[in-house]
Amino acid sequence: MEEIQHIKESVPSGAITRPQKQPQRFLGIVTLTLVFFASAELTVAYLSNINPTESIAQTAAAATAVDTFAGISLTAESAYVLDLTTNRTLYSLHPNVQLPLASLTKVPLALVVSEVLLPDTIVTIPPHETPDGGPVRLPAGLQLRIQDLLDFTLVSSSNEGAKLLSDAASAGLHRKYPEVDRGIVVIWRMNDLAKDLGLAHTYFLNSNGLDLSTTQASAYGSARDVARLFGFAASTSLSIFEQTSRDTLSIRGLKGETITASNTDEILSSVPGFIIGKTGYTDLAGGNLAIVFEVGPARPVVAVVLHSTAAGRFEDMKKLITATQALIAQKP
Repeated sequence: MEEIQHIKESVPSGAITRPQKQPQRFLGIVTLTLVFFASAELTVAYLSNINPTESIAQTAAAATAVDTFAGISLTAESAYVLDLTTNRTLYSLHPNVQLPLASLTKVPLALVVSEVLLPDTIVTIPPHETPDGGPVRLPAGLQLRIQDLLDFTLVSSSNEGAKLLSDAASAGLHRKYPEVDRGIVVIWRMNDLAKDLGLAHTYFLNSNGLDLSTTQASAYGSARDVARLFGFAASTSLSIFEQTSRDTLSIRGLKGETITASNTDEILSSVPGFIIGKTGYTDLAGGNLAIVFEVGPARPVVAVVLHSTAAGRFEDMKKLITATQALIAQKP
């Protein structure tokens, strides 16, 4: 773990460079969204506190509130829970430690692909091999909507789908950023997006999250960074990720072919108010899981677990969700 914690916090020299471009506005969108929710909450609080007796009672209740995360024990090396309505950290465990991200990488991939390919864009699957050496699930000649390919990739955590998405988007991203070589433009834009969002501990070396070797992962980030990334995805691009809430998914080709995908999130059905989520697992990363879910109406929370085990990530997440529900119930 010492080796992991001391990985450089930026892209290695010569790996990826960032040409000059106009500043992006992604952070502004996130900030405005959070300000909106926070302002709405304050307005409701003000209107509900007209009665001084009620205000005194609520203050006393807050003073005696129980920390529902106290004593919680996780398998994960790092974890983070963020209330997206108030922008308040509810729980953190080594939130800034830089760890391998595995297939959480597919979330920024989906975001940058969607910058240049509309959901109804048709892609014809070319002859290809899978990055992980597994069987081909999407045969050459199959014609799909980009959104269907995104859904298949995110729900089943398909490395094959990630490669096909990256290849399909490279021409459009190169036209948008002509100063960047087409061969690296997808990875460059994923890193550029991370910088736009202020994710100081995050970088990507490929688009699927597979380990590059037995000692080198292909993507690194912190639990705090992942929480901010997923908060951004949920608040600005929900339609891209909404199918991640389904246990199984069938996508249909233009000629009637059907491909079925099973969700890799084993606790999906037990997460109340599930909005979006993504799993990740490699030998170096261990078990990762990030989920955005609602605790009550219009109260989104993001929870992240990094470097747990294949099974432990789900048990860890259950503990975080239960503690979050209990905490917000007593501190609405």
